[in-house]
Amino acid sequence: MKMHGLGNDFVVLDARAPKGEDSGPPPFTVTPALAKAVGHRHFGVGFDQLAVISNGTGDAHLTFYNADGSVSAACGNATRCIARFLMEESGSSTLHLTTDRGDLAAQDMGDGLTAVNMGQPQLDWDEIPLSHRMDTLALPIDGGPTATGMGNPHCTFFVDDIGAVDLEQFGPTIEHHPLYPERTNVQLAQIIDTDHIRMRVWERGVGITLASGSSSCATAVAAARKGLTGRKVRVDLDGGTLYIDWREDGVWMTGPSAHVFSGTLTRDFLDGLA
Repeated sequence: MKMHGLGNDFVVLDARAPKGEDSGPPPFTVTPALAKAVGHRHFGVGFDQLAVISNGTGDAHLTFYNADGSVSAACGNATRCIARFLMEESGSSTLHLTTDRGDLAAQDMGDGLTAVNMGQPQLDWDEIPLSHRMDTLALPIDGGPTATGMGNPHCTFFVDDIGAVDLEQFGPTIEHHPLYPERTNVQLAQIIDTDHIRMRVWERGVGITLASGSSSCATAVAAARKGLTGRKVRVDLDGGTLYIDWREDGVWMTGPSAHVFSGTLTRDFLDGLA
C-alpha cells in the first residue's frame, strides 16, 4: 500500500497471517536491497520510509525502514497512517500497536484525524543516544541545539528564520555529527507563538521530507523544555499541520492521513533484486 501523512510518504507491506491461521514465520524478509529498490522514486515505488505490518501481541506489530535500508524504531506519520487503515479494517476506534520503540496507543479523533501516543520522550544522553554524557538541552554544537529521543534520535535547532538556513547543505552535516553514534534527524524550528511552531526536517537516511511525526514530537518536547512554548502546540510543516500534546502518559500526535493505492510487487521486479 502507498500512504502518506502530510506528504511524508510510505510503502506499507502487510505481512500478517490471514485470520484463523497461525502467524508462523513472516512471508518475506526486508533486506536493504529490497528497501532501496522499492524506495527508488524512478525504478521502484518511492517512499520516505517503508513499514511492515505483522502479527503481534497487540492489534499489530509495526517495523520501519529508511530509504537507505536502515531500520528505524519509530515513524510517527507511518504509525498514524497504518492505524487509520487498521481501524477502518476492524471498525474499532482504538488500537494497541507494538513497535521496536514500545507499545503505542492509537485513537480515531473524527473528521479524518488520527491520534497516536508516541510514548514518553527520551531525555537522557545515553537513551537518545549521544556519544557521551552531556546536557541534552543545549548540545556543544553551534546554535546550541536540543537532543531528544522518540525511539529515534533528534537534534532540534531553534532559529529566527528557518528560510534563511540551507537545509540541503546543513542537514547531512548534523545527521552525521560525531555526537550522534546512530546518526540523527535534524529539525529547524521557528517559534511563531507559545502554542505554534514552524518546522522543517532532514530525516536520517532519507533527506528533506515534507513532514515527520517523530520530529514534530521531538521539537514540541524541546520547545517546552526550553520554556519557548507550552506542552500543547501546533506544528506547521512543509506538507501541512500536526498537533502535538505532551501529556503525562506520553506525547500525543494528531493529524490526517491518506491511503493512495494498494498493489502487488511483480515477480520480475523482485527477481531483479537477486
